[in-house]
Amino acid sequence: MSKAVPTIGLDGLYIEDVIQDDSFSGVVPIYAQPEPEEAPDLPEDREIEDEADVSEEPEQPREIIGYLVGIPLPTGLYHPKFDLLAWDAYQDAVLEAQGDYADELHDWREQWAEGEGQGPEPVYTPPIQPDNLWVEGLTPEEIAELTKPGEQTEVEKLKFENEALKKLIEDKDRENKNALFEIYSILLGGE
Repeated sequence: MSKAVPTIGLDGLYIEDVIQDDSFSGVVPIYAQPEPEEAPDLPEDREIEDEADVSEEPEQPREIIGYLVGIPLPTGLYHPKFDLLAWDAYQDAVLEAQGDYADELHDWREQWAEGEGQGPEPVYTPPIQPDNLWVEGLTPEEIAELTKPGEQTEVEKLKFENEALKKLIEDKDRENKNALFEIYSILLGGE
């Protein structure tokens, strides 16, 4: 199965969703595609010998251009931003908890090997993932500017006038029906 996964830029701002496997989680970098190198022109009549190229340069680190984020994007944000610093702090806490667990397990196994009394086997408890990793990327002023009511378009004005006319016609129709009912009652009742 597949799911939509948000992509973000280096600034943490949401770019778009891409399709990934359901098992995808966490945050992974997106790298720039290296420029393809052109093959040297070789004469057609010469045989190509398989030689080890000893002049190969070490691979250059590729440039990170964004991230895939396996943490669902919450609704209600105008311009979502992923807090990469909070994610990094959480990852540091996870590594520290794993290290502490490994140390506790090592000590527990040493006690067992030496025949000493030991308590229950240690259990790994991961830190709780922060729930506020996605934040609003716009300032309150920018949101107010986006949400303030603007001038009505000509179509919106016509729709409003049309609704007002429909209500007026319904009211007049009701008045006419009431008047006809009164006339009919007078005629039948003899009053």
